[in-house]
Amino acid sequence: MSRFLITIVLLTSFMLSNTGIKAQVMDNPPQDGVYEKILTENRKPIPYAPLRESDAFWTKRIWRVIDMREKINHPFYYPIENLNGRRSLMQVLFDGIKEGTLTAFDPTSDEFLIPQTYDDVMKILNKVDSMQIEVADPYNPGQTILKDTVIAEDFNIAQVKKIRIKEDWFFDKQRSVMDVRILGICPVFELLEDDGVTLKGNQPLFWIYFPEARELFAKAEVYNRFNDAERRTLDDIFFKRMFGSYIYKEENVYDRKIDQYSKGMDALLESERIKNEIFIFEHDLWEQ
Repeated sequence: MSRFLITIVLLTSFMLSNTGIKAQVMDNPPQDGVYEKILTENRKPIPYAPLRESDAFWTKRIWRVIDMREKINHPFYYPIENLNGRRSLMQVLFDGIKEGTLTAFDPTSDEFLIPQTYDDVMKILNKVDSMQIEVADPYNPGQTILKDTVIAEDFNIAQVKKIRIKEDWFFDKQRSVMDVRILGICPVFELLEDDGVTLKGNQPLFWIYFPEARELFAKAEVYNRFNDAERRTLDDIFFKRMFGSYIYKEENVYDRKIDQYSKGMDALLESERIKNEIFIFEHDLWEQ
C-alpha cells in the first residue's frame, strides 16, 4: 500500500512539473529575432511645420508617376505577400480602406470629392465577363451547342506597378526654405491587350488623401537593404523623398498633361525642364 501511495505522489509531481514547463513555454513563445521589435508599432508621423498662406509667396502644383519596378522603388512593391510583418504599399492601402482607416475617393477627380467604400472599389477591380463555349447537347447525342458562361477574374494587387502622386512645391519665407507636401496618392493599373503583353492604357483605381494616410504609413515597415536594425517606414520614404519618379503634369492654364503636347523624348525633356525650373528658382533666390 505504501508503494502504491509513493507511486501516486511521484506521478502527480511529475505531471505538475510538466504542466509548469508547458505554462512557461506558453508565457515565453519563440521570438523571430534577438529582441522584440516595438519601435515601429509606436511610431508617429513627423509633424509638418506650420504654414500660413501669407508665408507661401511662391507655389507650384505638379503630378508625378512612381514606377515601382525601378530598383529604388522596390520597397513600395515588395513583399508581394506579407512577410515578417512587412506589407507592400498596395496591401497597406487596401487593408486601410477595408478597415475604414483610409478613405478612397473617385479616381476621375484628384480633388477628393466623391468617397468610395471598399465594396465600391472591389466591384471595379474584380472583373466579371461572359463568353460562349461549346458544350455537348444533352438532347442530341454527338451534337454541341453554345452556352453562355460567366468568368470571374479576381484582382491581384501585384498587377499594380505604378502610382501617381499629387504634390505642392512652395517657398516658405518664414523659414526661408523650399518645401514640398504630398497631397494625394493614386494607384494605377495597366490595361493590356488580349495578347497580355501590349499596353493598352492606364486605369487609375482611386485617390487617397495623403495626410490621412500618414498615421498608417508611419507604422508600415519597409525593407532597408543596408541595415536590418534600421527599418524605415512608408512615411519615412515619402517624407525624405527616397524614391524615383518623373513628372507627367504641372498646373497650367489648359489643364493638359505633358503627353498631350509632347511625345517620346520630347515628353521626357519637358519633364526634366519642369523639375529643373523648380531647382533654378530656389537657386536664384540665394544668388548674390
